[in-house]
This record gives sequence, C-alpha cells and structure tokens, in this order.
Amino acid sequence: MNESDFDKNTTFGVIGICGANGNLIARILKDRGFNVIGTDMSSEEDCRFLKSLEGYDIEVFHGEHPIEFFKKSDYIIPPPSLPKSAKVFDIIKEEDIPILEIYDILDIFLPNKPAFGITGTNGKTTSTTLLKKIIKDSGIKPVEHNLVNMQGNAGFIPPLQARLNGDVAILEVGTFGVPGTIKRMVDAAHLSSGLITNITPDHLDELGGFMGYAKVKSEFIQSLNGKQIIVNANDPTIMGFIRDLDFNGEVITFSVDETPASVSKKECVCGEMIDLKEIISGSGYYFCKCGLTNPQTDYVATNIDLKNKTFDLYTPEGKLEVKMMLNGLHNVFNVTGVIIAAHEFFKLPFNQILESVATFSGVEGRMEKVTTIDGKDVIVDFAHNPAGVKTVLGEFKKIFGDFTTVITVSSESGKEGDLQIFNSVLELSKYVVPASASSQKIASDLINENPELKEKILLDHVDSFVKKGTLGATYEEVRDGIKTALTIDCDKIIAVGEAATKFKSCVDELK
Repeated sequence: MNESDFDKNTTFGVIGICGANGNLIARILKDRGFNVIGTDMSSEEDCRFLKSLEGYDIEVFHGEHPIEFFKKSDYIIPPPSLPKSAKVFDIIKEEDIPILEIYDILDIFLPNKPAFGITGTNGKTTSTTLLKKIIKDSGIKPVEHNLVNMQGNAGFIPPLQARLNGDVAILEVGTFGVPGTIKRMVDAAHLSSGLITNITPDHLDELGGFMGYAKVKSEFIQSLNGKQIIVNANDPTIMGFIRDLDFNGEVITFSVDETPASVSKKECVCGEMIDLKEIISGSGYYFCKCGLTNPQTDYVATNIDLKNKTFDLYTPEGKLEVKMMLNGLHNVFNVTGVIIAAHEFFKLPFNQILESVATFSGVEGRMEKVTTIDGKDVIVDFAHNPAGVKTVLGEFKKIFGDFTTVITVSSESGKEGDLQIFNSVLELSKYVVPASASSQKIASDLINENPELKEKILLDHVDSFVKKGTLGATYEEVRDGIKTALTIDCDKIIAVGEAATKFKSCVDELK
C-alpha cells in the first residue's frame, strides 16, 4: 500500500493522540492533507502534548473513546502499547474498520526530504542543536517534533519526526541499550548520512559489558553501509567497527590534535585492552596489536585555545579559523563534527557555517550557569554516564580550577557506573556533595574505609530515593545538595546529572 492509494477525503482516527507517537502520526497525516480525528483517555488538561497540535484542525475526544469517533473514522491507528485485549479492538471489529499499525504508517508515508542522523554516547544533543541552528541560519527549515520536555531521540520518535513538514530532517539517534533499536530507527528514518560523536561505556547493566553496548551503537554504521558517515577517528571503537564491518560507503574522518590528559584502558573490537592516551574520555591516541591505530584524517582541529574559545580546522579545502562560544575540549570535537556535516552533507559554504558557530551559545543544561549566590557561580550539566562526567569535569577543571561537585546522577550502568562516576568526581573536584542516593551510599562506604575523606566529601545522611532511569535525585535532594555546596569556601559549584538540570529552578529557594 502507498500513500497515493488513499483519497484525500480519508479520515484517520488516532487513538492515544495525547501520547508522543499518536501526536506525531496525527500531525504527519494532517500535514499531508488528510482528515484526522483523535481520542485519548486523558482529559484536555492532562493531555501532555496538546500544545503541539495547535494550528492543526484536528477534532479530539478527551476522557473517552466515544462511538462517534469510530463512526467518523475510515481507518483506526492504535498506539503500539495498547493491548489487543483492550475493549476498543472489539468496537473496531464490530464497526469493521481497517487498522493501521505504527509500522504501516512508517512503510506507507515515507520521508520526502534528506535525513541526517547524529548518534554517540555523549555530545548528541549539542551537535544536533548546533547543526539545526546552522541550517536555520541558512534559510532551511529542519523538522521539529515540538514535544515539550521530550528529548525524542529513541523509540519511534526520530523516524516519525522525519515525516513531519520541513526541508530536511536532522535527527538525534539514541538508544536504551536494546539491540536492534538503532538499526530500526536508521532504516525507518531513511537516513542518507550520519555523524558518530563517540562510543564510551553506558547501559552496561542491560548489556553485560562495554562491547555489548558498543555493538548496539555499531548498528548505526551497519545501517548506513554504502552511504556517507562522518566519524571521530580519535575513538578506537568507532574506527574498529568501520574496519571490521567492512563499511563500503563514504567515510569522512576528523580528529583533534591535542596533548593527552591521561592514559586509560579501552577494550578494542578485537577483544584486547589497549592503552588510550586520552584527549577526552574515550578518545585520543591508540595502537592495538591487531593493527588498529589513529588514521590520517580528512579534517584536523589543532592550535586549540580554550581560554579564547578558538581553534584552527584543517580541511581538504584549506585552513579555517573557528571561533565558538562553547567551553571545553569536548565541544571542539562536537563543533568539528557539525562543521563537517554542514559542509559535506548539506553543502553549505564554510564562511556561512562559521558565522553560525560563532553565535551558538549552547544547549540548556550543558555547562549552563543558572545563578550566582553570594559570589558563588552555580552551574548545571546533564552529564550522566562515566565518560560524560569525567569529560565535563576535566574540562571544567581546565577552565575554572577548583570547584565543588554536587552529584545527582544515577548511572544506567548500575553500581559499576555509579562508582566510576564517583571516583572521577573525587579525583577532579576540590569538594564533593553526594545528593543522589546512589552517590551517598558510595560516599558512606568510602568514608568508613578512610575517615579522612570527611574533609572532602560532605555527607550527613543517606537517602532512600529509588532512581528512575538516570534521574538519581529528587527536587529536594538537588536543592539541599546545592545548599550544602554554598556553605563551602569554593566559588564554583557544578551539579551534574539529569536531576540537576531538571530541578535547577530549586536555586530560587536559595537566593
């Protein structure tokens, strides 16, 4: 079945229109000129994404699934989460209305625009947001899912987003660590090209180890085989998969030339542990006895001045002088990948790209200064996995020197991830305030083993909050953690984790 098989007078009835998938499907069909009606058990006041339906002429039945809804519908589209035993399926059968599942929508109503994807463990959101800014500044309209407070980088959201109105689709492609999900997203979104920022440990609880998680991320490479891919060549994991998966499309590589900050171990795709001279966590200079080593790259960022936020970028067309507003070496990686994507895939001139980069102030919740209280700057950052926290705090230390870290993280890699995060915080911070229950338990154990740590770790109790994903602390715990940090003789405070960014408004109570 094709889109052209449907008459424009066809009415599609969307069940669960207040949910993300139903909302997007309704807008896709309305954008393409069809009649759409919706129903949801949520009241109008509780309809989470109702605002994004503004401007669309869609009749919505709230709080019930009335028979009128079914009588008006030529096709019914139920949400994938609705069990087949639900009463509505009896009504659909009784009324003899054909059903279209979400996979039917993806198969029938194809994207009608170029689609570019961005994946990686860290840096996805900053890279996606910057690339969209460059595109908008150039007069090109990227599609937006407009789902308030929804990151929208997993599940069916990216492929559905690709089908909304717009000139191009720039999609953040994430994963909850489930094999097959990235391949499904890339294939369903019909990506023509993509960028991989890095692959560092995450979701280890679900996948049993780093390479299990890395193989999920490698689905991005597999699914773009024969097409174009832009990759961080300082990451041995990415380059190992490019080699071992026999990728035969266009590979555009970039690297950052900078003095290593430390040496760590990282598992190679061949199974060996390699010494990685890290520039940022998980990326740097490497050599494995299987032959994997840093290649000569197409683009090289060098002469990096973090204080003035400038660097030189050597390209196949010559040297560029890049000026940015973002802090940190990790953002040199992010900005470099985006410049390449804007030029190589979207064919924009470098001078136009650099103008947009120079005025990009960053993404909310990424090294975001939220307030100054009694001369102390309070900054939040979404970093929530071991590599992300280590990188952000390492760059923070280079820029600001001494600081206090408030930990609100609960790692998706479980206890091992929580411990790695705590150890990085302990190493890089002058003082540590554990606000999440997981970090408090670790702090308590460490202090029991070494009471001298009481001078550095400020712990007065252990909470019982149960994490929800990466949300490791409550509003009150974040507030109390920052309040404790404000009592310390240290004028920079950084609160890391999803809870820190979600509940950053708590600082208003502390002024």
